[in-house]
Amino acid sequence: MSETSSTTSATTNSNILVEKCGHVALLTMNNPPANTWTAASLQALIDIVNELNADRSIWSLVLTGAGQKFFSAGADLKLFADGDRQVAREMARLFGLAFEALSQFRGVSIAAINGYSMGGGLEVALACDLRLAETQAVMALPEAKVGLLPCAGGTQNLTWLVGEGWAKRMILCGEQVTADKALTIGLVEEVVGTGEVLEKALALAEQVAQQSPSSVTACKRLIQHARSAPLQQGYIVERELFIDLFNTADQTEGVQAFLEKRPPQWKNC
Repeated sequence: MSETSSTTSATTNSNILVEKCGHVALLTMNNPPANTWTAASLQALIDIVNELNADRSIWSLVLTGAGQKFFSAGADLKLFADGDRQVAREMARLFGLAFEALSQFRGVSIAAINGYSMGGGLEVALACDLRLAETQAVMALPEAKVGLLPCAGGTQNLTWLVGEGWAKRMILCGEQVTADKALTIGLVEEVVGTGEVLEKALALAEQVAQQSPSSVTACKRLIQHARSAPLQQGYIVERELFIDLFNTADQTEGVQAFLEKRPPQWKNC
């Protein structure tokens, strides 16, 4: 991880490794062999995102998987082997809360898909703002093959990204897609060579630091607002948030830096 400031730290939290460097947080799913999700790791993701939201020095995050084969294979199906509805209810709740928290992260979230991304492993990538994939990555939502369905935003977020047709092919027909096909249908924004996605994702995350973090937060809110609100309402909120930026130090700094022909010094306030 390239260093953007003098501050670098690393912590471990229930199969999720967290490393902070400058304004970027790197989250690594680390539950071998397939980086599956557990109740503990889903709760950990909620806690981590809340902590990052409170840390005003963090402006972006990158999520990737440990190892070379899996980004994440989603939930461990052994959890559902006995048909316990209460277990299913609790896991659905945690999946929803965790991935919704990730989706609502204050800054920019980037999924660095370095291998198989299946079920809940794809859904966590769908909860990110951007997705980059290595050429060997394979993506799928295969829950219906085992009598289940994607319950962590998969049916909603995939449809929003790729349209109803491809969402139905992947979910109803169980079709897996390669990285190149994912790029074609708009599921990922870029495909890179094997072993290159983390470096590329971190570089993109650091690129975020060129923008005002206050502006990025407002713009992200507006873009996601368009999913559920009428266009005319979006126009109104857009103008309101534009005016609200004039209450921030970043707005003054950004304009002054441009006029003085120097790099801005953002404060995220």
